[in-house]
Amino acid sequence: MEASTRRLSAAVWDLAIPAHRQPGLAMAGFGGQAPTQLALQLVPYPAVTVFIEFGDGVLIDAMGARHTGGGLVGLTPGAVTAVGRSVDCLQIRLSPLLAHTVFGDCDATGVLALDAVWGRAAERLCERLHAASSWDERFAFATTEFVRRGEAGSAVDPEVAAAWNWMVRTHGRVRVERIADEIGWSRKRLWSRFGSQIGLPPKRAAQLVRFDDAAHRLATGIAPSVVAAACGYADQSHLHRDARLFAGLTPAAVAAAAWLDVDDMAWR
Repeated sequence: MEASTRRLSAAVWDLAIPAHRQPGLAMAGFGGQAPTQLALQLVPYPAVTVFIEFGDGVLIDAMGARHTGGGLVGLTPGAVTAVGRSVDCLQIRLSPLLAHTVFGDCDATGVLALDAVWGRAAERLCERLHAASSWDERFAFATTEFVRRGEAGSAVDPEVAAAWNWMVRTHGRVRVERIADEIGWSRKRLWSRFGSQIGLPPKRAAQLVRFDDAAHRLATGIAPSVVAAACGYADQSHLHRDARLFAGLTPAAVAAAAWLDVDDMAWR
């Protein structure tokens, strides 16, 4: 596996990405050094994200809690920031459908320490990744572990998978009631099964998918009022509420956020 390494536009961070990716599993490595502290903000995305830090950096979640010597996993925790003078952070994004087979039923509305989910196995993985001599090795180790767990785990219900794929296909602009009708489930059953397997209620999951679409539109310079209308928000204030909810930023700040430049290079 060959890593592609390039300098990000901010001229501070180096980005490494694997040459090949598994379906539903994407990885990127972020590194940087400076005389003073660096801060790489990693924001919510419609995927379950794992963060593992290898340098002298510290991972700080949206509640301000500091995490060292391990990894974090979550779906919609608000921003996670890697801070330090020498930061090497592996970020792994899993489709929620794959994440269920890897992590099982897991509440994704907050940030969890990886060892709280996997126990000693998480410590062993972090130690092995930390000892690796290159991003290529880290990508290979992580891919092997996540694919192995995915093959051994239980898949989501086909109806839940269909519901999630519909949300992604429509950029979150679909009513939960319509999905329930189409797959032949009651709204209550969809709410229960989707929530336990994806980690979020279906309405919140659709909101997150829609916000991701809106954020990338904002980054192209489109006015918030136009983005709000194009993405199916009731009005601009509705978009503002979602931007605050998911990123802790105003739409204008989302449009200027450096993480969208990183996102486009790391995950396309």
